[in-house]
Amino acid sequence: MTPPSTTHDVTNQSPPFIDVNLFASDQALQDAVAREGGAAANKSLNAFGLVTGSVEAFERGRIANESPPRLRTHDAQGRRLDVVEYHPAYHQLLQTSIAEGLHASVWSQLAVPPEPVRPGANVARAGAFYLAAQMEAGHCCPVTMTSAAVATLRLQPDLAAAWLPKLLTRSYDPSFRPAAEKSGITIGMGMTEKQGGTDVRAATTRAEPTADGAYHLTGHKWFMSAPMSDAFLILAQTEGGPTTLLMPRFLPDDSVNAIHLQRLKDKLGNRSNASSEVELDGALAWRIGEEGRGVPAIIEMVTATRLDCAVASAGLMRLALAHAIHHAEHRSVFQRRLSDHPVMRQVLADMALDVEAAVALAFRLARSFDRADDPRAAAWRRLMTPVTKYWVCKIAPALVYEAMECLGGNGYVEELPLARLYREVPVNAIWEGSGNVMALDLLRVLQREPQSMEIVLEELAQAVGDDAALKSAFARVQAILHDPRLLDVRARQLTESLAVLAAGTILRAHAPAAVADAFIATRLTLPRQTYGQGLERANVGAILARATPNRP
Repeated sequence: MTPPSTTHDVTNQSPPFIDVNLFASDQALQDAVAREGGAAANKSLNAFGLVTGSVEAFERGRIANESPPRLRTHDAQGRRLDVVEYHPAYHQLLQTSIAEGLHASVWSQLAVPPEPVRPGANVARAGAFYLAAQMEAGHCCPVTMTSAAVATLRLQPDLAAAWLPKLLTRSYDPSFRPAAEKSGITIGMGMTEKQGGTDVRAATTRAEPTADGAYHLTGHKWFMSAPMSDAFLILAQTEGGPTTLLMPRFLPDDSVNAIHLQRLKDKLGNRSNASSEVELDGALAWRIGEEGRGVPAIIEMVTATRLDCAVASAGLMRLALAHAIHHAEHRSVFQRRLSDHPVMRQVLADMALDVEAAVALAFRLARSFDRADDPRAAAWRRLMTPVTKYWVCKIAPALVYEAMECLGGNGYVEELPLARLYREVPVNAIWEGSGNVMALDLLRVLQREPQSMEIVLEELAQAVGDDAALKSAFARVQAILHDPRLLDVRARQLTESLAVLAAGTILRAHAPAAVADAFIATRLTLPRQTYGQGLERANVGAILARATPNRP
């Protein structure tokens, strides 16, 4: 006799989305890496895709976010500690990414002895960073800041010579001790203050010179992320104006610098990573570059972090889409698989188009970082960094929400990562320059470096070719540019229009026709507010076959 079923039998649920190769299952990523010059890294990216998509990696990400960092300001006797304690899972995540070289791989030529520069180093790193963000996004903050800090450190050769040897190792050392005693180090950043926020020139932190060429810093930083870093790039006021300085956690005599952590920010997402508010009480620091040139100096770092914001957002979008497709392919509703219902297929395919475009734009931007000596690449990097960050980071929250809805109630609860992803994605649009800051940065390029716009427009004009929709989109961009009286109020429209146009040209040139045709038809011509519209004539099956993480 067959025993009766119980209410605890589990049926019609998708299997766990674990132990998946995040690189091998992502055709858009593989194509972008190869197209933009990073194909030499395919073997390492395939191996890292297995690591980042493993059940162990996803579990560490879950635990690190459910066990947020804890601030200890004083010991039992009242002596200052100013340390942040993290769960071991967070340290394991950082160890994984630093061992992969995500904090330093693009600077291999600076190692001692120097290593040859790998072709497509920035594209290859972007591929690995895209995967690491899917493993867990919060730990990427100190990774990206450390990599980006090198660009600014190099402006002061004596400081670079002292700090880079430890930074360029692939050893993660979380111990709280002087950098000279550690096997590897990380670098953080403190720019914003409570009275200024984005207006970093309004900083009130003072830097007073000492007799031996150093500075004492006095002030309050409203946001200083990754506060257990070994040193920080700080913006402060000198007699010459805003200046960038390197502020270590430990002084040359091995005593702790006067960096007093006030509290950790209670953030919407990014919970595994600590962001602190800090009081500087005469902390010792050393100048980078000239006095008064602090903003241009630290922008070297910020530009690289903006690339990482776009890459990470694209990665999180991909993970959300993969979960949605995986669920739909294994869930039965109304006597057939959810993925067989035309309305669901349209939604999933529509989301896949945005992921394709985000990946295309982010990796095209990464390529421009690899070709710094090429004036055309330099123009793309300068103009399209704010454009790419603006658009990719802004479309991510809506896409992750839609993916969550595809899973229904299962997507809304914390057992699956969709809720965490939804809380995570806004940070990349806010940090390192919000939407308005990116739009204003684009206008700044138009005013100060018009030749960059001319070069990019020439490239886009060639890429548009005979495509009628792309030609119309290009004409709309030109119309905005030809009415300078309205540029200030149309800055966001110009930024988004450039992003969608550039994405459309890349997809037209390189993506399958099903993807390019549908993206151009829906993003460049069709008024729309939600997913699942305008794909009636699209080859939805081809789009989904390319996007599914469950290909044989």
